[in-house]
Amino acid sequence: MSARLNLDEEVRLYSTNAEREKYGLLATLFGIIVALEYLERAYVRDSISASEYSPACTRLLSQYKTMLKLVNDDVPSIEQFMSRYRMDHPAALHRIQVGVPATIEHSSEAGPETAKWVAETTQNFITFVDALKLRMRAKDQLHPILQELVTSYARFKGSKDWEGRSKMVGWLITLNGMKASEELTEEQARQLSFDIEHAYAEFFRSLSGKEGDS
Repeated sequence: MSARLNLDEEVRLYSTNAEREKYGLLATLFGIIVALEYLERAYVRDSISASEYSPACTRLLSQYKTMLKLVNDDVPSIEQFMSRYRMDHPAALHRIQVGVPATIEHSSEAGPETAKWVAETTQNFITFVDALKLRMRAKDQLHPILQELVTSYARFKGSKDWEGRSKMVGWLITLNGMKASEELTEEQARQLSFDIEHAYAEFFRSLSGKEGDS
């Protein structure tokens, strides 16, 4: 005689830790797509400004690309994933397919190289901010990341006039004057984080203008 089905018993999607992790990653991917859909709608309705939209969109696209690598075996294509879970999110799908924020897609000078530079610079900003959040303070930890960020940032026309560039170069000079193992103070780290966040916001405010190599 078969066992009775207990209607009060919780139905689990997984029975192993590996399966639990898989479903957790899929849920995160689902959430990113939903967030992207709402962000796109908010931007179209002028509920948020371009300076707010651009960095938020780029971060979500970066997170999407990271998650897709982690669930590659279970997600042959994003279209199939959205169909499987009955996701009606056309704005998010379009943004994913384009790969850059609408501010770049519709820029008069947008092109493959511009989009590539924006993506690289954005990723460098995120990497550096994450390093500070992970309490990296030593010169040999921060200097190479900041140097890469400044190099990619300098590709854009007019960046030499942006306040963020002079701030970041100033921090490069500060780090250059330190020994490899020497660390920033907490006060310095807090100010650096503040300056980088402002440079990040300024960078995206400038994207609706003219971009290109300097």
